[in-house]
Amino acid sequence: MAAAYGSTDVAIGIKDEGSPLLKPEKNGHSSPPKEDAKSFTMFHYIIYAAINVIIAVPGLYGYASVIFNNPAFAPHVAALSKLVVLSSCVHQLAFALFSTLDFAIGTVQDAGLIFLSAMANDIANTILDNGGTVDEIVSTTLVILPLSTASLGLVLILLGKFKLLDIVSYLPMPVIGGYLAFIGWFCLQAGVALCISESMMELSDWKYMLDPYNCLLATPGLLAALLLTYISRKATNDAILPATMILIPTVFYIIMYLTGTTLPEARDMGWVGEVSPSVQFGDLLKLVDFSLVHWGLVTRCIGTWVGMVFVVAFASCLDIAAVSMDMGEALDTNKEMVTVGISNLMSGCSFGFTGSYIFSQTIFTYRTGCRSRWIAVFIMMAYIFVCASTINILQIAPLFFLGATLIFIGYDLLFEWIYEIRTKLFLMEYMILLITFVAIQIIGMDFGILFGVVVALIDHVASTTRVSSLTRVIKRSRALWCEEDYNVLQLHGYHGDHPKIATLEIKGSVFFGSSQKLLTEIMEDIGISATSDELLDIATQTPHSSSSIRMTPMMKHNFHLNLKKQHPPEYVVLDMTSMHNLDASSATSCFLQLAKICEKRGIFLCAAGALPRVEWMLRSHHVAFHYDEEVEVKRKCLAKGHFDQPVYGKLILFVTLFGALEFCERSLIRKVTHHIPHSRLTCLHDVPSDEVEHKTTVELLIKDMLGKDKTAADEAIIKDVMKYCKQIRCVAGQSIFKNNTKSDSFYMVIEGQIAVPKNIGSTKIISGAGVKKGRTLSTTNLSDFLGAEGEEKEENTSTVQSFMKVGNIFGFCDFLLERYRTFDAVAKDDATVLAKFTREDMERMKSENQLLYGVMTNVFLKASLMDLANCTCHV
Repeated sequence: MAAAYGSTDVAIGIKDEGSPLLKPEKNGHSSPPKEDAKSFTMFHYIIYAAINVIIAVPGLYGYASVIFNNPAFAPHVAALSKLVVLSSCVHQLAFALFSTLDFAIGTVQDAGLIFLSAMANDIANTILDNGGTVDEIVSTTLVILPLSTASLGLVLILLGKFKLLDIVSYLPMPVIGGYLAFIGWFCLQAGVALCISESMMELSDWKYMLDPYNCLLATPGLLAALLLTYISRKATNDAILPATMILIPTVFYIIMYLTGTTLPEARDMGWVGEVSPSVQFGDLLKLVDFSLVHWGLVTRCIGTWVGMVFVVAFASCLDIAAVSMDMGEALDTNKEMVTVGISNLMSGCSFGFTGSYIFSQTIFTYRTGCRSRWIAVFIMMAYIFVCASTINILQIAPLFFLGATLIFIGYDLLFEWIYEIRTKLFLMEYMILLITFVAIQIIGMDFGILFGVVVALIDHVASTTRVSSLTRVIKRSRALWCEEDYNVLQLHGYHGDHPKIATLEIKGSVFFGSSQKLLTEIMEDIGISATSDELLDIATQTPHSSSSIRMTPMMKHNFHLNLKKQHPPEYVVLDMTSMHNLDASSATSCFLQLAKICEKRGIFLCAAGALPRVEWMLRSHHVAFHYDEEVEVKRKCLAKGHFDQPVYGKLILFVTLFGALEFCERSLIRKVTHHIPHSRLTCLHDVPSDEVEHKTTVELLIKDMLGKDKTAADEAIIKDVMKYCKQIRCVAGQSIFKNNTKSDSFYMVIEGQIAVPKNIGSTKIISGAGVKKGRTLSTTNLSDFLGAEGEEKEENTSTVQSFMKVGNIFGFCDFLLERYRTFDAVAKDDATVLAKFTREDMERMKSENQLLYGVMTNVFLKASLMDLANCTCHV
């Protein structure tokens, strides 16, 4: 009956639909009976069609009372109700002709109901205010509403044809939920109005229920709807719901018979609708007189129409998704949306109204196992019979029963979208839903939905600007230091209680809303606190409330506890690899102030892995040095005879985290031992060449990799390693291998460095002064990245993820797992020398020298442990 909200519920995992005929099994969908199509007879088709009609027709009359609830439509309500039924017949015809599902059921549905009602009321009120007649109102309404439906159909066809359905996802789900809850309220109100034969359009109209007799008339409808709601949720047999819908009016007529009440007497008491002239099928075509149409009112409905497009498209997508979920088969959403568009186009061209798949009835038919379109044919025949019949259902059916079908929908929608949805949404999302629901009540549907969208956007911005996380991680560089220097790092750099090198990982975006909180967390983590003067200085750097940067007593207490628990580190590395964005406020009020505070305390502060956008922001606001200055600063820090590490009131940026850690480790070793660190396996960028030892060999590298684990026998065995590999020389920018290619070899770096690029998309930075370019890495021209800013080619979209230095083995994980490459590798330096081990080489080693093969297995294990320790699973 009610397609839109039903599919929405299934899509988010709440339930099948507000008026479901069947419930899915626990596995998420029900398998239809495995019967052959030939086992179904015409009798089966008629029975299934009858069940669908029994469910649908009372609801369609209820929908008509919602759309045309303005008192001006009262004289024509019988004809208008049949027009809704006829429109459903056209929708069913479209689905029978164009849907890929033989069992598809489609009628007028509730997603566009309130929009159509809003248009109809606006048209009626405007014409009445201008002194127009009822005929003008009916003619204008029956032109503009179908025109809106047809144009909606065209939009849906285009969205499906060009696969543009993602557009509808821009309407937040909590806003849709608030609208669907309002549909529930509106249906409840319309159902009560139908029970008591009064027009109820505003909250103030509930005053009618203060009349005891009106309460008496409405009570059976309220209770019957409650019964239908309970059965729809709890019944396990398919026939119970339609049987109950037949039973309710039957009980009413039995009570009339037992009490001796005649139909005219029941009508006089308000239980049955008033007698009206019979409506012939041909009379439906006479409702519109084009000479009476107020064409100027079309523009008044455009805003409402736009909202209807989004909501109906959204609801139809969920209908299709719900059917697909229950079937357990994938459906082409775009193709099915074209079918929905065609049905609305056909309906609009025949003076009809918006419709779509009816999830509950479609799934009911599917689960019967019947795959024949004969069911759709019999449903259309029943609709045509209702339209052609001279009997006015409104004057023989109990009004409380027709009202109960609407109240039933209202109960279900309100229960789902006000109560059940609480467990599916965050608190703020739920508040947005309630705000939208209330806003529609107060300022109208169009502005209410718009208001809900604005609130959702504000919440998104507010939550985004406050979402950033800080985590202290334990990581080391890839450098393999000599035993003496390694012990220095163990004792000082990475001491368990008070390490002198601390790595802090920042994730998410850092904006003005989160910058002060992040600054506080960093200071608290490294065990320092800001003085009153420093807090004042921070306050002058941010335009926001000073309350966010005041130190509360609890914060001060925590700072003192941290100071007692740990000594502040001497080197702090900020890993910005996962920090996606940074605004100007945060650059100065957080990171610049942090650099100044660290400088006063003798702490060397650096950052690594910043994306081009973040790096540009830091450099442009003088939070970090310009590139040329930075290179010179790094050289001075590691200059000969300069063992005390200078600190700066700015960030020192590094391309990779491991480069930053190696720099800090080298500086700490120099500071503690007053000598240049001994490492045959390090070739650090920006380090004077006379500090680096070259002419290493594969044999030497393997010995250093094994360390203390190697034996004298191993050393003798390792001498034969060159028989099973070959050396290759590369120039800067040369590709070693590419991502997603066959991994038939692995490599060891003998001289130079290998860069692992990372795709980061466009590196263009649009500032107020125009387009700026950040430094990037091109896999075809690596020197562009390593040069000055702005030298790179426009198409470069990569940065460096990590460097493989002398002694590092790379590509072995993919090689051992026999999978395709998971990363690119590019030579960084000219005269880069690599040892290449192919699969044939390793097979030959295994067969000729099993002892050496065992040594290489230990090398793989060592390399894997080093990678896992630093979470570098890509190599």
